[in-house]
Amino acid sequence: MTTAHHLRLIDGMRTKDFPSERVVSGSGISGPGYHTMLLGDEDDHLDGDAADRLELRAQRVAEHDALLALLTWHWGEPQTFSLWSAQERMMAGEVIAEPWADPVASCEYLQLWRADDRWIAVVLHLEDGGPGCELWVLVTVVDPP
Repeated sequence: MTTAHHLRLIDGMRTKDFPSERVVSGSGISGPGYHTMLLGDEDDHLDGDAADRLELRAQRVAEHDALLALLTWHWGEPQTFSLWSAQERMMAGEVIAEPWADPVASCEYLQLWRADDRWIAVVLHLEDGGPGCELWVLVTVVDPP
């Protein structure tokens, strides 16, 4: 997928109505006040040998960096949003509102923009101690935790 294609997906997510209940479709999940989308195939990291997985990880990191550059050009500098305090609260038993629960559970930080009345976040999940890597984007009206 190209960075221009990613931008078209994000713009589509920004203008699309939110469903009244959680819906899974393709590589995305939508719900009241949010849309999330996995950029790439979620099973990519399961196939191939270690070298293939490391190559995929490098590719995802490059896609992440290119997408950040394009979105920065589009909306200005992002806020680097630490998820540390939300992780601490989650570990203490607090329920984190969707769509933030998955990034809070799996990432240290994300890049965040505010465009009109919506938050746009780019999340790069790097598997601890392994070559796994996923690139997610979310669009929401739900404030970050």
